[in-house]
Amino acid sequence: MKKIVIVGGVAGGAGTAARMRRLEEDAQIILLEKGDYISFANCGLPYYIGNEIEDRDDLLVMTVQGMKERFDIDIRVKHEVFSIDRQKKTVSVKNLIDQTTYEEAYDTLVLSPGSTPFIPDIPGASDEAVFTLWNMFDTDRLKGYVLANKPQKALVAGGGFIGLEMVENLRGLGIDVTLVEMLDQVMPNVDFEMAQIVHTALKKHDVHLKLGRRLDSLARIGGKLTATLDNGEQVETDMVVMAVGVRPQSGLAKQAGLACGEKGGIIVDKFLRTSDENIYALGDAIEVKHLVSAKLVMIPLAGPANKQARICADNIHGDNLAYRGSMGSSVAKVFELTVASTGLNERQLKELGWSEGREYFVAKTHAWSHATYYPGSTQMALKVFYAPDGKILGASAVGKEGVDKRMDVIATTMYFGGTVHDLGRLQLCYAPPYSSAKDPVNMIGFMAENNLSGQCRFISWDQLDGLDPQKYAVLDVREDGEVARGMIDGAIHIPLGQLRSRISELDKNKTIVVCCAIGLRAYVACRILTGHGFEAIDLSGGYTTYSMAHRKI
Repeated sequence: MKKIVIVGGVAGGAGTAARMRRLEEDAQIILLEKGDYISFANCGLPYYIGNEIEDRDDLLVMTVQGMKERFDIDIRVKHEVFSIDRQKKTVSVKNLIDQTTYEEAYDTLVLSPGSTPFIPDIPGASDEAVFTLWNMFDTDRLKGYVLANKPQKALVAGGGFIGLEMVENLRGLGIDVTLVEMLDQVMPNVDFEMAQIVHTALKKHDVHLKLGRRLDSLARIGGKLTATLDNGEQVETDMVVMAVGVRPQSGLAKQAGLACGEKGGIIVDKFLRTSDENIYALGDAIEVKHLVSAKLVMIPLAGPANKQARICADNIHGDNLAYRGSMGSSVAKVFELTVASTGLNERQLKELGWSEGREYFVAKTHAWSHATYYPGSTQMALKVFYAPDGKILGASAVGKEGVDKRMDVIATTMYFGGTVHDLGRLQLCYAPPYSSAKDPVNMIGFMAENNLSGQCRFISWDQLDGLDPQKYAVLDVREDGEVARGMIDGAIHIPLGQLRSRISELDKNKTIVVCCAIGLRAYVACRILTGHGFEAIDLSGGYTTYSMAHRKI
């Protein structure tokens, strides 16, 4: 009889255990978890704090008793594995209830230790009003503090997924929130001009943004908790939520001599085996191949962990299923906005040493969620990166409606090796309440295709300010009422409908950078100008992107 010992629960460990039992009824499966819970909804924790999820039990995906009864698994909570003997094929376990220790033998060992929140080494970080939010213990502690102390002010350190979700839910409780982020933007999975849309929403909801600032210390001054930032600014608060990232819990693997990567994660092969053929690993603790860059990365998301659990169990059963890698597809709700991304963003492409216009191109637009003549349509920003051969490298979107489904379509196309040409040809569902006959995904594909075919070149907002005015001229083809609300300094204004009759006003010795609201009319203008012997470039994303990127937050 095969004996499988699994270290750690939640998506990776509990998922592997359940799948393993479905595959092998006679296998001996032991799940060792140092905490009290084996399966809970990590991603739902902020919403329980904010009372969006009212019943705590709704967070418990599977109880210990329920899993024992359904899957006949030997589950031991409050049991911590503290060492592995690979030669003897045993693990040393401490029962945290009675403090006894014992050895447990295995045929196959599965490591799913997860990750842990990073707490910066600063004065005051151990104050009783400083919290993380990663497990049920954290949740109960934070929720209890809010209920008992009814804080008026909160400081959130970190503008990633958990940080922003906590900001929204604390604001929903009527708490005055300050967000401190070391970068010049929140949501590092998207680029700056996309994050600016989120910044605007945060300010709309009276969140105090401290971008480009670092939390340096915490101290009790006159009984009040005071945060000091790296510029010396002090922020008085009643509580602090640390959401500045996570670290893999790979200490057990390192102690056992298993191969670990530069980022500290456990190294696995495509079958999720570690450097020991009898030990598998999965979830937040492993380094995986990025499907676009092929680099080893840490992607602590529930989606990949669940897929890995199934593959891991299948391979222990005797199959040879490969985990191809991760793309980091993700989505978050920030007040009324949805922010989604997949693959690589522009910062990551540049970190790889790739140059825009050579190794990658960018298509950007602001499309409507559904047909504009049907009530309720809202605009979304959509950005796609692609290689000279059309291969999709990444995408991001920000908007109020329909963002997630567009990103899922692009992520699916990417996963199956599709190109921007395929985006234009996808036959997607259409009815006026849901989309347009040419869906935003189709439109971004058409834009990229026009660029690759040479019909229309693009220039990004951040390249515009450095252009030589002796060689370039900016042409705004929007209507009078639009430019009255703002335009690029020094731009020539000729509405699109008048362009042919006024084309002599333009200098053929200069490259014309054409700007409209979102890029569509600029493309038409570029084709007109090209037909009259001009060299023309479309400002990607139009004045909407340019003005958003330059907005002072």
